[in-house]
Amino acid sequence: MAEQKAFYAITNDEALKRLQTNEETGLSAQSAQARLAQNGPNALAQGEKKTLLQRFLDQFKDFMIIVLLVAALISGFVVHEWADAFIILAVVILNAVFGVFQESKAEEAIDALQKMSTPNAHVRRGGQTLTVPSSELVVGDIVLLEAGDVVPADLRLLESANLKSEESALTGESVPVEKQTAPLEGDEIGIGDRTNMVFMNSNITYGRAVGLVVATGMQTEVGRIAGMLNAAQETTTPLSENLKALGKTLTIMILVIAAFVFAVGVWRGAETLPEMFLTAISLAVAAIPEGLPAIVTVILALGTQKLAKRNSLVRKLPAVETLGSTEIIASDKTGTLTQNKMTVEKVYYDGQLHDAKDGIQSANPLMRIMNFANDTKIQEDGEMLGDPTETALVAYGQQHDFDLAAKLQAAPRVAEVPFDSERKLMSTIHQLADGKFLVTTKGAPDQLLKRTTMLAEGAGSRDLTAADEATILRENTGMAKQALRVLGAAYKVIDAVPASVNSETIEQDLIFAGLIGMIDPERPEAAKAVADAKAAGIRPLMITGDHQDTAEAIAGRLGIIAPGDDSAVITGAELDQQSDEEFAKNVAQYSVYARVAPEHKVRIVNAWQKRGKVVAMTGDGVNDAPALKAADIGIGMGITGTEVSKGASDMVLADDNFSTIVIAVEEGRKVFSNIQKAIQYLLSANLGEVLTLFMMTMLGWQLLAPVHILWINLVTDTFPAIALGVEPTEPGIMKQKPRGRKSNFFTGGVGAAVIWQGILEGALTLGVYFIAITWPIHTGSAAIHADALTMAYATLGLIQLFHAFNVKSVHQSLFTVGFFRNKAFNWAILLSGVLLAVTILIPGFNGLFHVTELDWHQWATVLGAGVAMIVIVEIVKFFQRHAKKD
Repeated sequence: MAEQKAFYAITNDEALKRLQTNEETGLSAQSAQARLAQNGPNALAQGEKKTLLQRFLDQFKDFMIIVLLVAALISGFVVHEWADAFIILAVVILNAVFGVFQESKAEEAIDALQKMSTPNAHVRRGGQTLTVPSSELVVGDIVLLEAGDVVPADLRLLESANLKSEESALTGESVPVEKQTAPLEGDEIGIGDRTNMVFMNSNITYGRAVGLVVATGMQTEVGRIAGMLNAAQETTTPLSENLKALGKTLTIMILVIAAFVFAVGVWRGAETLPEMFLTAISLAVAAIPEGLPAIVTVILALGTQKLAKRNSLVRKLPAVETLGSTEIIASDKTGTLTQNKMTVEKVYYDGQLHDAKDGIQSANPLMRIMNFANDTKIQEDGEMLGDPTETALVAYGQQHDFDLAAKLQAAPRVAEVPFDSERKLMSTIHQLADGKFLVTTKGAPDQLLKRTTMLAEGAGSRDLTAADEATILRENTGMAKQALRVLGAAYKVIDAVPASVNSETIEQDLIFAGLIGMIDPERPEAAKAVADAKAAGIRPLMITGDHQDTAEAIAGRLGIIAPGDDSAVITGAELDQQSDEEFAKNVAQYSVYARVAPEHKVRIVNAWQKRGKVVAMTGDGVNDAPALKAADIGIGMGITGTEVSKGASDMVLADDNFSTIVIAVEEGRKVFSNIQKAIQYLLSANLGEVLTLFMMTMLGWQLLAPVHILWINLVTDTFPAIALGVEPTEPGIMKQKPRGRKSNFFTGGVGAAVIWQGILEGALTLGVYFIAITWPIHTGSAAIHADALTMAYATLGLIQLFHAFNVKSVHQSLFTVGFFRNKAFNWAILLSGVLLAVTILIPGFNGLFHVTELDWHQWATVLGAGVAMIVIVEIVKFFQRHAKKD
């Protein structure tokens, strides 16, 4: 059986026959009820939602979290360190609760689509016109539409009287689309070009129509988008991938070290097999940075607060860091890079082309025509209702002191010839004070010139010559090439209104007054934001439902492509001709996508992701939602954005300002850098602890007690690591290339720093222990070893606090970065130092922590080791910087 033609490609009679309905009477009540029972309500299907418990349990699927849970079980049931186990479990559970709280609103997109649906519809059923809930519409229903209505389903237009439909949320086209009823030729016509169709959730801005319901619910174009949202796979963020890789690496390293210690201990025969097993397990538990997930969560949360103050509202925590690794920003044009508001940009009159801002006299005939031949309604509060093109003309008049209300009072409208999509003109007739009548006409310049015989010039007029007409058409073409929407304006004065007011009696022998060029202009800050993104190594793309010429012109003005470079522009129809494999191979050629459908946007995102790129997608319409969800980070618009696009986004711009994205990228890069610093700090500290315990085991020295390691991990690890999360941005961070997906926490010299700095911490701690037992203060083996353990404990904790200053920058000198610029860090170091000192200096804690009191010589040794940590690291950094220069 041959595949049926699309409804837009067949005649009205064929469409009615296919759906077994009648335009005059509509479906019978019984037939409508039967179809409703068969196909279901005209509503969008809800995606399967996770319960609160499922979301909570999902937080425990992370590899690092599983490792921590195992560590907690071993700590409690094997080593019997229940305090350690309790703290690890508390950290894990708090982390999970925070994750659920932050993501509780992550699945609002389909709900928002549902809310957008119009509640009622006017239909013909059984020969009567009824108002029914839109959810009860069925295929074959005859629906009546007029200006102000929200389209309740996908309709094939049967009758249309000057109908215009605003579809920017669905197609991305910035101006309402003129509709007609004739069938269209072609097999694959994009949504934006289906001029004989209107679509669910679009708005009727002008005219009236009768339409045939051809699709309801999930079969509509909006339904297809809802299906794409339901089917979209959640992308894993670079941060989660890095943390997963880090967890695996740490686990393998820790198990290898623990196994090695166990094997060496058994070989030496110093302890029994069970004792050596417990020692190895204790070593493994001590090596795990149990605070890391919580610290990363806190740093991300602090980043979200910082971004909120700068108009970026983050809905999912990892999105903060993902911003910093973004390599591609695929941006919707309408309402994101542009203002989604038609604006007069050029005016042509008296033989000269003028910038709109240069001004025009309110008495100029062109000004009067653009305001009189206009159906815009101005409400009491000043808000304008009507076609965006016409409201732009009235707004332009207001900016140039044209008092429309007063002018219309002096010359009231008495008749009109409404706009018609065939002749592409509209005219109004106004009575003048002298009893004569003014005819004002606006519309397509080529059509208007066919009806003009005179040319306005100065205060008068003269005959229109062929040279004049050629000049006008040349100016029209020039503006059109700049993607301006051009309207022509003409007028004449008549003695009386004809008995029959129509195009033949009114729109003849006109006086040409001028041209008006309009565009949905780019946002003032957008060009700089694009330049800043490029300087940061990020490639901006423009995606729009507008025509190719418009997209190319705006992209050239913004600097996304070189002006006039059409090789970087591709349309949705051309994209359809390429397979996914071909497109993935060619995707780097294109920076501008015009006349695209929702599935095209998803293909663009997926193609870049297949090349290993981290993709951010911005948008404000329903048509953007699937791509927003598919992207590594979806960025919705807070003001102009639909609830659908916001619900599918990871982040929402409160001010709809494209430049805010660049600010957010900088914050994201800072967040990753600070997480990297926290990881460098934690892992070098834990490596120092592991090496200390390992060497103590190998040398047969007395081991640090589990309570020592636990307190150091809790006090000297956690607070400074969190405070490193709010370190100021390092200079030049936006001049670096994006990290991308392949980088990890150990790139940029961090991995090497963790290893040699961890070894240095362990060596200094062991050195202090060696000094304590070689040159003891007390006599007796027990007292000497007790002093040595206390000094090693104090040194290990204090060295980490000193080392926290080192990790403020991987390569830069501490004197360049600044010791005390971060107030939160200063307080964290002070608090940690006090909590560490309390366990040694305050009576009563000595027995609890198995420590002794130290004299000033011993404290001097401990402090000397701490200072040595900074001095040695500064020296190494100095040689590293000079080696890099060479």
